[in-house]
Amino acid sequence: QVQLVESGGGLVQAGDSLRLSCAASGRTFSTYTMGWFRQAPGKEREFVAAISRYGGSTDYAGSVKGRFTISRDNAKNTVYLQMSSLKPEDTANYYCAAAFNWGDSDFVSRMLKRYDYWGQGTQVTVSS
Repeated sequence: QVQLVESGGGLVQAGDSLRLSCAASGRTFSTYTMGWFRQAPGKEREFVAAISRYGGSTDYAGSVKGRFTISRDNAKNTVYLQMSSLKPEDTANYYCAAAFNWGDSDFVSRMLKRYDYWGQGTQVTVSS
């Protein structure tokens, strides 16, 4: 069982930067591929970024590539999402997710159903 707690959301202006954090409980953080997803009002939850168990592989949605950076610190059981050049369309509730992955250290996934645990989310609002 893994518990995930996101933090760092808030209200910012277009062009600003923000860093989200997701703290995980447990002693097996490095066995999980981690992902960030977001959901805007009236829209489906969508993939934002993912990082493999030791950070060797990352993947980004096209809409955030070049602006967002995902990273992790396994010693702190924490995954981060550094967001820059924020746009009003980035406004959403951002969720951290963990996918148990014992075998492939480079595994990343964009699929919601692949993720086993989810946080409660943190709201990011970008004003124009």
